[in-house]
Amino acid sequence: MIHPSDIEQLIEGNEFAFRKVYDAYSDRVYRLSIRFLKDEAWSEEMVQETFLKLWTSRHVLDATGNMWLYLYVITKRLCLNRLREIKKSSIHINLLMERMELDGHLIHTQIEVKEMERLLHEAITKLPQQQQRVFELSRNEGLSHKEIAEQLGVSPNTVKNHMVQALKNLKAVMQGAGYVSILLLLFYLTLVD
Repeated sequence: MIHPSDIEQLIEGNEFAFRKVYDAYSDRVYRLSIRFLKDEAWSEEMVQETFLKLWTSRHVLDATGNMWLYLYVITKRLCLNRLREIKKSSIHINLLMERMELDGHLIHTQIEVKEMERLLHEAITKLPQQQQRVFELSRNEGLSHKEIAEQLGVSPNTVKNHMVQALKNLKAVMQGAGYVSILLLLFYLTLVD
């Protein structure tokens, strides 16, 4: 159990206190990372990066604060940054998709694939016209926000706002049907441009 005195010692640079925090939370950081990244090696790297960040920013810690919450925020940010890097590489995207499928987090059967595709298509057709157009130009034609903005004669910010709103609308439908993993992937692949 981590006590405020342990955090105070960590703030002062005590390596024993740091090790105590590492021992108490490294497994939770790993499990959180694996939920995002679906890869053991990347998740192990996230544990190291998270605790390196903790050590280098220990002076901003609040001794009475929630250590897990602090580590959760660091880990989540680092994982999201890694997913943004992955988005830039189609090889990594394919690897992530394979791992999600193998892990059983994306789709379990061909029937679910058909149902998910039907549900997603139906949800897209119910989006407001401009949101639908922006979403389709991004997903189906692979255009960047800037390219979509030029094609539609609007600002890139407007495109981003349409994309965010479209994803919120699709999230509600897909989450309600239990397709959360595909939704997360959809979010990361379309929002970051």
